[in-house]
Amino acid sequence: HHWLTEQQFLDAVAVAMTTPGPVVIPVGFIGNLVAGVPGASVAALATFLPCYLFTVIPAPYFSRIAKNQSVKFFVEGITAAVIGALAGAVIVIATRSIVDIPTALIALASALTLVYTKKIQEPYIILIAALLGIMLKSFFI
Repeated sequence: HHWLTEQQFLDAVAVAMTTPGPVVIPVGFIGNLVAGVPGASVAALATFLPCYLFTVIPAPYFSRIAKNQSVKFFVEGITAAVIGALAGAVIVIATRSIVDIPTALIALASALTLVYTKKIQEPYIILIAALLGIMLKSFFI
């Protein structure tokens, strides 16, 4: 519907990735751009309320459900699907946001850090990317 420019979408995803929690955090931002505070409120409620209800209502039955073999297989399948969807989203966003040598170098450094360092916290990745960006800016601009 052309609610956002490509840059606004990338900015929303970038902000969402710096916060703990789900990647759907940009819904409030997008809702705000489309219809102000009411749009942000409706978008956030429509996104988070069903998840909350699907978590709170079955919580008393969780221990019994969690032992069910079919449920375990279902969860494993969903987990694989989510990983695939996230990988696809990373590829799409990367092809649109890596537009020059500095951003390619930042992406490469971030990817190598993630591959060769186990359990690195997100703030460190952001700090490394920021420092690399500052260094690259002084060389390329």
